Amino acid sequence: MIKEERIHKIEAYILEHKSVSLDELMEVFQVSKNTIRRDVQELVEKGSVKKVYGGVTVKDEKRASLESFHERQVRNQAEKKLIGKTAASFVNDGDIIFIDSGTTTIEMIEYIKDKQVTVLTNNLDFIFRALPYENLTVISPGGILERKTNSFGSIKYLDMLNAYNINKAFMASTGVSLTNGVTNASPIESELKTSIVNRSSKVFLLVDHDKFDKYGLMTYCNLDEIDVLITDQLPNETYQDYFNSTRHKLVIAK
Repeated sequence: MIKEERIHKIEAYILEHKSVSLDELMEVFQVSKNTIRRDVQELVEKGSVKKVYGGVTVKDEKRASLESFHERQVRNQAEKKLIGKTAASFVNDGDIIFIDSGTTTIEMIEYIKDKQVTVLTNNLDFIFRALPYENLTVISPGGILERKTNSFGSIKYLDMLNAYNINKAFMASTGVSLTNGVTNASPIESELKTSIVNRSSKVFLLVDHDKFDKYGLMTYCNLDEIDVLITDQLPNETYQDYFNSTRHKLVIAK
């Protein structure tokens, strides 16, 4: 096994098991302790893992709390507009799409407002801003009002969504990681988000660079359920390697 392949597999093993000893890595990969130490050091310098006494563990991720819509809206505004514009370029006339709650997904409206599109959404701000555009057919599942996210978190009316063939879903997240997947800080919304991902033909995730290696209260889908991830900066090599080795697409907004 060549060095690059071995290091990649060691990284994957550590990410899967969260924390492992150097002796365990020596046994699994059949190499000397000096070789394991050098390989682990490369991963430490890369930023995906950290050393602990006698072994190595996944680098700590930051837990994201549920902030108000305004608090999130004013952060990374320019980047969010750019991501929204790029995401909108994937929307075609005649599409049936889902627009998730969020301060990044809301930016899409400026770039789809002249298209003939059916939009399912729980995003109150999107509904209000879509009012002048009769070419946008807007459908909302309703549900419980989540004031911090300016959205409906639907529990009772999930079955309603099964009547619609959603071909593209544009999702938001409070944090994304390889270990915890795509996460959300609101329990009220999470069931709806999971249902949308399962129902949609193609799933897009819109996240700015601050969302990587963070996680929210609940995982609503795994990263491998996302077809296209759109962000504003190239993430670290761990994520680049993941997307390069899978069918999933990473798009940097321009």
